[in-house]
Amino acid sequence: MGARGRPRGFDRDEALAKAVDLFWRHGYEGVSIADLSAGMGIASPSLYAAFGCKEQLFFEAVERFGETNGNRMVSALIGANTARAGVAAMLNAMAECVTTDGKPTGCMITLAATNCSPANDRVVEKLCENRRAVVDALKLRLARAVGDGELPGTTDVDSLATFYATVLNGLSLQARDGATRDALLATVDHAMAAFERVARTNGAPA
Repeated sequence: MGARGRPRGFDRDEALAKAVDLFWRHGYEGVSIADLSAGMGIASPSLYAAFGCKEQLFFEAVERFGETNGNRMVSALIGANTARAGVAAMLNAMAECVTTDGKPTGCMITLAATNCSPANDRVVEKLCENRRAVVDALKLRLARAVGDGELPGTTDVDSLATFYATVLNGLSLQARDGATRDALLATVDHAMAAFERVARTNGAPA
């Protein structure tokens, strides 16, 4: 029997969680391999052996962020009984996520690759895909609301979904700029007033 490989000298899940924090806090181009190695507490050869290149590590960190934070938004949207409750829950979940004590402010999916060089186009596209998936989820839920009669048949589902995705991403940016949770929750209230205006047109004379 061949000799066993040398056991890994670190906890991979713990190291990945630290990478998530670094990318979340500083963005993709804001951290180097040296920063990651130091922050994750592992030597760079071990980092490469366990996670591959920096890009691969980032993609895995994005998936982990989704599992532990980001997916809360879509789950809140689709888990509610009505579209209004779902959209409100999604926005409130974002406001809470981006202002959690001990965590970086803002959303990693929104902010980690906003201004990357062309060499990192794959990173930019990865986060764009994630954000487009949220818009698609909003479109599906709002279209269902139209079918259920919660929203009028004349509702422009695409633009309404884009509006709420814009609010969602804006909450992240405002948090990074120092907005408090209370301020963000007040913004959510204003955004939901728009839903009420759209819903009130149901049954209105042409």
